[in-house]
Amino acid sequence: MLPDEHIEALNNPIAQPHATVLRIAVPSPLRRSFDYQLPIDFPADKIAGLKPGIRVLVPFGTRQLVGILLEVVDTSDIPADKMKAALSVLDEQALYPQHLMELFIWAAHYYQHPIGDVFSTLLPALLRQGKPAAIKQRKARASDSPLPPSLKDSALQLNAEQLAASTQIIQSLNEYRCFLLDGITGSGKTEVYLQTIAEVIANRRQALVLVPEISLTPQTINRFGQRFDCPVAVLHSGLTPRERLNAWLQAANGEAGVVIGTRSALFTPMARPGILIIDEEHDSSFKQQEGFRYSARDLGIMRAKSENIPVVLGSATPSLESLHNASNGRYQHLQLSIRAGAASVPVYRLVDTNGMVMQDGFCEPVLELIKEHLQKSSQVLVFINRRGFSPTLQCMDCGWIAECKRCDARFTLHRLPPHLRCHHCETRMPVAGSCPQCQSKKLQALGVGTERSEALLTRLFPDTRIIRVDRDSTRRKHDLNDLLAEVHTGKSCILTGTQMLAKGHHFPGVTLVVVLDADGGLFSADFRGQEHMAQLLVQVAGRAGRAEAPGEVVIQTRHSTHETLQNLINHGYPQFAQTLLQERNAAGMPPFSHLALIRAEAGNNQNPERFLNKARRLSAGLIQQYRLNAGNGAQLSLLGPLPAPMEKRAGKFRAQLLLQAQHRSSLQLLLRKLCPELEAMKESRLVRWSIDVDPVDMT
Repeated sequence: MLPDEHIEALNNPIAQPHATVLRIAVPSPLRRSFDYQLPIDFPADKIAGLKPGIRVLVPFGTRQLVGILLEVVDTSDIPADKMKAALSVLDEQALYPQHLMELFIWAAHYYQHPIGDVFSTLLPALLRQGKPAAIKQRKARASDSPLPPSLKDSALQLNAEQLAASTQIIQSLNEYRCFLLDGITGSGKTEVYLQTIAEVIANRRQALVLVPEISLTPQTINRFGQRFDCPVAVLHSGLTPRERLNAWLQAANGEAGVVIGTRSALFTPMARPGILIIDEEHDSSFKQQEGFRYSARDLGIMRAKSENIPVVLGSATPSLESLHNASNGRYQHLQLSIRAGAASVPVYRLVDTNGMVMQDGFCEPVLELIKEHLQKSSQVLVFINRRGFSPTLQCMDCGWIAECKRCDARFTLHRLPPHLRCHHCETRMPVAGSCPQCQSKKLQALGVGTERSEALLTRLFPDTRIIRVDRDSTRRKHDLNDLLAEVHTGKSCILTGTQMLAKGHHFPGVTLVVVLDADGGLFSADFRGQEHMAQLLVQVAGRAGRAEAPGEVVIQTRHSTHETLQNLINHGYPQFAQTLLQERNAAGMPPFSHLALIRAEAGNNQNPERFLNKARRLSAGLIQQYRLNAGNGAQLSLLGPLPAPMEKRAGKFRAQLLLQAQHRSSLQLLLRKLCPELEAMKESRLVRWSIDVDPVDMT
C-alpha cells in the first residue's frame, strides 16, 4: 500500500465492525507494510480499541519483531490460510496521535525509505525491544495536571529588537507560522526563546527545543532549568535507554513542560504541543546521514504545521534555503543586529602567512597576540578543525605517505598513545620506526591537528592551563561538561579544539579567537563548501567578546586576498549569503532546484557502476515518459554515475547518481516510479544502495 493510502486509511481505521486484518509496519528493508491476522484468542470486545500507533509483536521469517499498527482492515491480498497471526498486542493506547502517524507516513514517502524502518528509527530503543511504555525508577508518576507557570528566576531585560521578535512569536502561539530568527552571535536569541517559552508554559502547553549537538545540551538544560519551575526532559544519544524512554514518556504524557534534544528528539510526542524551536538551524547535524535520511529542520516545519503551532528557526548564519524562504515570504524574517547587554561585535583581522616561519601551525604575530591577551588574564580560543597530532606522516627520503588501505584517505597521527588512525573507518595502526617502503628513519609529521597545537601551546605557555576539546578528549560521559565547567570559572586559559567549540557556546571570558587554517572551504568540490566554511568561521568568531571586554578574531590564511574571505570579513555574513544566493540561482542549484542522490557501494567498483548505469537508463526512460505525458520532462536532469568524492571508504567502492529537478513535485514523481524498479533489479542485490533526498553531504 502506498503511503498516501495509509494516511487516508488513518481517517477510517476500521472498515467494518468485525475487521480482522492488521496492517503492520515491520522493521525491514522492504518498502511495504505486512498483513497479519489477530493474535490467537484476542478478545473480540477489544478489536474496536485497536488504533494506528500501537505496537504489535509479529513473526517475521525466523524472528519475532515489534511493528507499528498502521490500520485495521477486513480484506487482504493474502489468502486467510496463508496469513500469519500476530503474537500479541503490546499497547492499550496508541504511542503517537493520528496527526503524527500521518506525518511519519508522509516522511517515509518523501524520503523514499521503508516505512517499517522509519517507525523503528523514531521509537526509543526499549520500545523497539517490546518493553512496556512505562516510566520506571521514579518517585512519582506523571499526571495530566496543568503545568505550573511560575518562574524560578526573573527574565532579562530585552532590547528593542529582542522584544519585537518575542512579541511577534507570542502573538502567533495558537497558529502555525514559521519564523527565521536571524541574530548575530551574542544577540540574545536564547533569551528570546526563554521568554517566548514562558508564555507557552503559562498557557499550559509544552515546548520542544532542538539543538544540533550533544555538546550544547548541558548549557541549554542549565539555562532552561534555572528559568522554569517545571520538568525539563532531555533526549540525546548519550543517555541510557531507560533515561531516554523516561524522558520520552514525560513528554508524551505532558509532565515535561520543556523537551530539549538533538535531531531524533523531533519524533517525541507531546501531550500539549505549543511551540517548536530549532536552534542553529543551519547546522548539517540536523540531516541524518545513514538509514532514514531525514532533515530534522524540514520535518520539524512539517510537524509544526500539522500541530498548528509556531516554529522558530534560530541562527547567526542562516542556511541559504532558509534565507530564500524568508525572502519569498514563506518564513517571517526576524532580525537581531546588535549584541545583547554591553557586549560589542569583535574586530576581525586576516593574517597572511605566506613567507612566514611557522611553529606547528602558528605564525609569530599570532603567538605574540595570544601572549598579550593572556597577560590581561583573558581566555583565548584556538580553532583548528582537525583532530589528532598531524594529518600526514611522510617519509622524507622516498616520499611514502601513511595511507589507509580501506579508504582513499591518509592516516592521522595521534600522539597519546602513539598510533595511526583513519578518521573515516577508525582503522588503527602502530607507528612504525622506519619507512615500510625504503626503511629510512626520516619519518616526519606534516600538518597540524588539535594535539599538536596543544603540545606547542603547553610548551610556550607553561603557566597557562591548556584545554583541548575534541572528540578524543571528550569520549567519556562527563568529560565535556567537566572541561566546559573549568572554562566557565573565568580563569585565564587557552581552549584549543574543533568545531565542537564553535556551536553556540557562551564563553564570556574569551577575548581572542584564533583560526589556524581558514582555507579548506575555499576550494571545496562540494557546492555548499563556501557556505559551510563561512558559517563555521562566523560561528567560531562569535565566541569572542561576549561580555564587557572587547573581542578580537584573527584568521590565519594563505589566501588573504581571496574574494570569498574579503567579502565575508568586510561585509558580513548577510551580504556574503546574498552573493552566494545569486551564484546558486545562476547555476540552478539549491535552493533554486531540488536534488536526490542515489548512492551505491560494493566490495568492487564494477557492481556500483552497473547498478547506477541501469538506474540512469530507467530514470531517463521515466523522464521521457513525463515529457510525452505531462510536458515537464525538461525540468528533470541526471548527472553521473560518477565515483564518490571519496571513492573507497571502509573497504567499499562508492559511486553516485545525481537527480535534479526544478520543482520538488517533479522529483518526487520520478522517485515514486523509480524506487520500485530499482528494488526489482537483480543488480540491486549486489550492492548496498540508498536514496538521499535533499542531500547536504555530497561526499
